[in-house]
Amino acid sequence: MSDAFITEERIEGRDEGPLAGRTVAVKDNISTAGVRTTCGSRMLAEYVPPYDATVVSRLKEAGATVVGKTNMDEFGMGSTTETSHFGPTENPVAPGRVPGGSSGGSAAAVAAGEADLALGSDTGGSVRCPAAFCGVVGIKPTYGLVSRYGLVAYANSLEQIGPFGETVADAAALLDVIAGSDDRDATTRTEGDDSSYADAATGDVEGLTIGVPTELFEGADEGVVETTRAALGELEDRGAETREVSLPSIEHAVEAYYVIATSEASSNLARFDGVRYGHSAEAEGNWNEAFGRTREEGFGEEVKRRILLGTYALSAGYHDKYYAKAQDARAWVKQDFDSALEEADVLASPTMPVPPFELGESLDDPLQMYLADANTVPVNLADLPAISVPAGETDGLPVGLQLIGPAFGERRLIRAASALA
Repeated sequence: MSDAFITEERIEGRDEGPLAGRTVAVKDNISTAGVRTTCGSRMLAEYVPPYDATVVSRLKEAGATVVGKTNMDEFGMGSTTETSHFGPTENPVAPGRVPGGSSGGSAAAVAAGEADLALGSDTGGSVRCPAAFCGVVGIKPTYGLVSRYGLVAYANSLEQIGPFGETVADAAALLDVIAGSDDRDATTRTEGDDSSYADAATGDVEGLTIGVPTELFEGADEGVVETTRAALGELEDRGAETREVSLPSIEHAVEAYYVIATSEASSNLARFDGVRYGHSAEAEGNWNEAFGRTREEGFGEEVKRRILLGTYALSAGYHDKYYAKAQDARAWVKQDFDSALEEADVLASPTMPVPPFELGESLDDPLQMYLADANTVPVNLADLPAISVPAGETDGLPVGLQLIGPAFGERRLIRAASALA
């Protein structure tokens, strides 16, 4: 079995459709009827859902063949795909390095040619980070564009399912299939524009204004900055204009994100009690002891760390001090993005401020991993769409360019990004 997959099993779609003959890898936190969905956790190691997620139903209707469930950081918590109960995934284009996370298995499957396309989920960069580290394209859609029905939730108000592809046009074609309202997810909506996302991949950037937030370049690896600037220069050569913009609230985005995300995770993961589904520990004594042992055995260290952080932030006496302030910061981040996008059509930055980590490098220092999300988490706080597209390499390692657009501005992002891939 490839280390990109937790479960390799073919799920055939219809004989005809826009994705007929295409293979798709699906992140293992997206429900597949009759095929186990583990979330990369011992807690759900043998869980088999009785239903398909809406995106999986749409894949099958479109003629796609699902080729397996991909490895991921446990419950989506991580940026390296090393916190999985099933072991790490190696970066196929940078041996000895991580593929990024938490959707690292999906990006690796596409980069290694083991699937034409893939689905991941992005709570704070979990599609864009592995896309950048593996040298493929990843799209984080606007919150509400893609149904989350059947996605095992990490942080409901932040995450979206998004596509991977070798090219922007490929990823956009997959977005065409999965996007749209769903009666089973009240957060979804239908856009007014019925034109195809794939058709937007024209590569025409003539007259496009690209805002460059100075804060998203500060502190980034020098080689990453040079490679990103070179990609922006290529867009300028094709007729785009760049201008500096500012996002002063960004310095508080990572802190706000981790308070909100861990708080929602603490609430969501309370359902894993060893009674209804998932791992159940053997324990003598009362139910509280069985509950505690089930969660001690079933969850890994990173998941436990985030549950503790979130429970603390929501506890009596601390809710207003932490959670309420984080929500205020979120509103400020959104306001800054709206202002910047009044000056530019799209915004651009390095997707990740560093090249891919070496395997094992960040496990002993979780803070290093959290801070690496500095360029991606603000987008989720603001409910905006973004895309990571290969920008080139530094020291032989992939670098991604992130483009950010206004809400439901995916076609604009796809048009701009397709000039590079």
